[in-house]
Amino acid sequence: MQIEVSTKNMAFLECFSSETRVKMIELLGQEPLNIKQLSQKLDISSAIVTKHIQKLEQAGIVTSENTTGIRGTQKICHLKIDQAVLQFKPKKQVDLPTNTVAIPIGQYTSFEVKPTCGLASPTQLIGVLDDPRYFADPGHVHAGILWFASGFVEYRIPNFLHSNQKLRTLEISFEICSEAPGFNENWPSDISFYINDIPLGNWTSPGDFGSQRGVLSPDWWSSSNTQHGLLKVITVSPTGSYLDGTKISDTTIQDLSVAFGKDIQFRIASLESSPNCGGITLFGKSFGNYAQDIIVSMHEDK
Repeated sequence: MQIEVSTKNMAFLECFSSETRVKMIELLGQEPLNIKQLSQKLDISSAIVTKHIQKLEQAGIVTSENTTGIRGTQKICHLKIDQAVLQFKPKKQVDLPTNTVAIPIGQYTSFEVKPTCGLASPTQLIGVLDDPRYFADPGHVHAGILWFASGFVEYRIPNFLHSNQKLRTLEISFEICSEAPGFNENWPSDISFYINDIPLGNWTSPGDFGSQRGVLSPDWWSSSNTQHGLLKVITVSPTGSYLDGTKISDTTIQDLSVAFGKDIQFRIASLESSPNCGGITLFGKSFGNYAQDIIVSMHEDK
């Protein structure tokens, strides 16, 4: 996520003015902890821990859930975000019309995958594990998580531009990580992105995350499975293609040849020819740490 350094984000920025809160973030980055455990590790009272946790929750850095323990209810704290980028120079505010659409991860229009692979809805597995044929099962539209060791999935982005409008910026966000058997935090995967078969660039996922349970993981989803990914944002603009604000290629919005009346094809791939072919796991709004599907925003010139 990107945070603009300004007074409107003081609730977030103030979290780092306290050494105690920074230590809490360090501890929760290793594993979820309850209030008592944090109190013991930091050698401070539970009341003080609770106040700090409330501030971290308000800033969106930490999330908590109440669970039933041996001695009653306990509050389990999880780190909600994996990274944040501070933006010191504010973006120019341009008043452009925007079309935004959410595409469920199961509504891909084309695929080619190899095991390990599979799909699951919020309530159950879809088909049989490690059998690519089930990616064609009509039930794939209900998938809340999908994974494959190599190959691709492709989505059709509806193009609502009018004939007199011109696309200036395309932004796509999604939760993603590598795909290892079970999970493996150190499992790099080179993941490639395409629009209308034109390469946007690559990103190397550091691992397949499972040591901390996903905030949105359904109760039936085993703790031995992949739990969450990283939220990534691709932006294609007149100056190039960017991932989380870092340029990944010189492919511009003009290169995509987005035309009136034609949908946009978005492909996510793990190529066997890449140095780190570590697969892909995609998360929808009912799995992982972020309650969203693939979110596409189209900003137009006036």
